[in-house]
Amino acid sequence: MADRNLPIVRTGNPGLNEKTFQGLPRAAVAGEAMTLQGTINKAFVLLLVLMASALYPWSQYMASGNPGAVVVPMMIGLFGGLILALIISFKATTAPLLSIPYAACEGLAIGGISAVLERRYPGIAVQAVGLTFGVMAALLFAYTSRLIRVTQTFRSIVVGATLGIALFYLVAMLLGFFHINVGLLNGFSTLSIVVSLVIVGVAALNLVLDFDLIETGVAQQAPRYMEWYSAFALLVTLVWLYMEILRLLSKLRQR
Repeated sequence: MADRNLPIVRTGNPGLNEKTFQGLPRAAVAGEAMTLQGTINKAFVLLLVLMASALYPWSQYMASGNPGAVVVPMMIGLFGGLILALIISFKATTAPLLSIPYAACEGLAIGGISAVLERRYPGIAVQAVGLTFGVMAALLFAYTSRLIRVTQTFRSIVVGATLGIALFYLVAMLLGFFHINVGLLNGFSTLSIVVSLVIVGVAALNLVLDFDLIETGVAQQAPRYMEWYSAFALLVTLVWLYMEILRLLSKLRQR
């Protein structure tokens, strides 16, 4: 286990950053402290909720073939998930209450998007899920076996790349309001595929920073509610990684 005096570290995940554990009181007794196993258990619960929630829009669209059947669930999921994520990010103590509703909202959004792409490109959703969990497992193994070491340089590169991608998304969204399509993000050219590969790589590396920060929180004996907060933050990264893999696979199928 990491040294309890480890410094606060950075991560590109908006839910986990250098201030996540800063200023938190240490748990009075061991039973009230954040644990690695507790965080893993809660992350598993959130994943189950997300997948169960995703089944509703998925089944609705697959049964009817009508895109309108998933519009409302997707909108509820997208906007509801965004609002809940902002609340949890700014007030970590709400995580035990809001993390499960957040996972349910994300499931509605992902289920609808995945169903639409699955109808267009059969098998793409299963491939994206398999790749997402495969990447997570590989990086977790690499992190726990210390094949990947989180240095300050590593953190700085990943955080900087993540912020750059966020800015890229923002510019693309603003241009979209003026009906200007950003080909590098949504196109099917070789360069667009390379950009998607880079974004997938950055999203995956954020998982490593999440693992490292969770280990730090456990070592610093953060309060028990931080298990829910850390599980929520991991889910944020996994959802991002899945969506980017799905985007990449759709580009490859289009070519």
